[in-house]
Amino acid sequence: MRCPLSATANARIYLSPPHMSGQEQAYIGEAFANNWIAPLGPHINAFESEISDYVGSGGAAAVSSGTAAIHLALRLLGVGEGDRVCCPSFTFIASANPIRYLGAEPVFIDSDPESWNMSPAALERALALGARFGQLPKAVIVVHLYGCMANMKEIMSICSRYGVPVVEDAAESLGSTYEGRQSGTFGRFGIFSFNGNKIITTSGGGMLVSDDTLALEKARFLATQARDDAPHYQHSQMGYNYRMSNVLAGIGRAQLAVLNERVDARRKVYHIYEEALKPWEEIRFMPELPGTRSNRWLTALTIDSPHAEAVIKGIMAGMASANIEVRPLWKPLHMQPVFSDSAFYTHSAAGTAVCEDLYHRGICLPSGSSLALEDQGRVIDVIQDVMHQLSGIAAKAVNQR
Repeated sequence: MRCPLSATANARIYLSPPHMSGQEQAYIGEAFANNWIAPLGPHINAFESEISDYVGSGGAAAVSSGTAAIHLALRLLGVGEGDRVCCPSFTFIASANPIRYLGAEPVFIDSDPESWNMSPAALERALALGARFGQLPKAVIVVHLYGCMANMKEIMSICSRYGVPVVEDAAESLGSTYEGRQSGTFGRFGIFSFNGNKIITTSGGGMLVSDDTLALEKARFLATQARDDAPHYQHSQMGYNYRMSNVLAGIGRAQLAVLNERVDARRKVYHIYEEALKPWEEIRFMPELPGTRSNRWLTALTIDSPHAEAVIKGIMAGMASANIEVRPLWKPLHMQPVFSDSAFYTHSAAGTAVCEDLYHRGICLPSGSSLALEDQGRVIDVIQDVMHQLSGIAAKAVNQR
């Protein structure tokens, strides 16, 4: 696929830039006109209600970040000093940091090659061993990586069997579905992120969703410095400054109104990549489990070749030269220095780590819902050029034998 160069041929192409709907200013203006420039107000109430209606949860609590939402969810589940919490290794560190905030210890779970998400087989072994020694985790955090859904049927069945509650880190998967059900609604709590690179953004913010509306009221209490109901400032519990601004909630409302369009746009970006790169059998895109529909927040691929790392290095160098932002796949958390002493369960008891292999062979491509066709063509051209070069080198090596 060779697309004509645009007038901005050398302009920076970002991985996942914000994409405004055009209505944000109206909501911001309303907040300013009514002087609701605070971590409370009508936009927050409306945004919580609208998110809850969209995903089909009992309620929602708007907070300052997805990380804050995970922290609150674990706090509400009673996670504390010395507890264990299972978490995928193949994810951004924000999925696991709140475990340590509470003095608990993460137990990392490998990926399933069929989804790249949490391996049910590895999780089963971790919980079985925990039950055997009286050390079951206090919670399991499941992540829907790059917008693609984890195998929730198996994971929920395993966790139910051992009586361990689930927190869904759906930071990257707002708008994704599993058998028609929205991400974030399978576990006891679900969390979303509205960081600047997410499918919709409030510039910074998050949401905690649950069918347990009493727990959500407790979350709001904790997120507002746990201030007691008293005429003076009194605090009987440790709280946090985690509530979302009314101004940012207004931005979120305008973004949420076009979420379905954003999902369709990102899926279109993915399908263009898939079609254009089809001639190279070595290129494998992140799979979408049967019965699921991913928002394709980021288009992620791996190179299935003995020379995968060299190919990825070549693609990244080519993208840098073309002023295009790309990223390697997440470096597994069990490989991070900060978690070097944490337990880790591989997908296969006798096998190597699936997530380590994905990390070494994978890359994320520009996937924004505002990505112009000619700019996507620039990205594709770089990949095709690298693949052609490597094919030529391989052919030359064969002829010299």
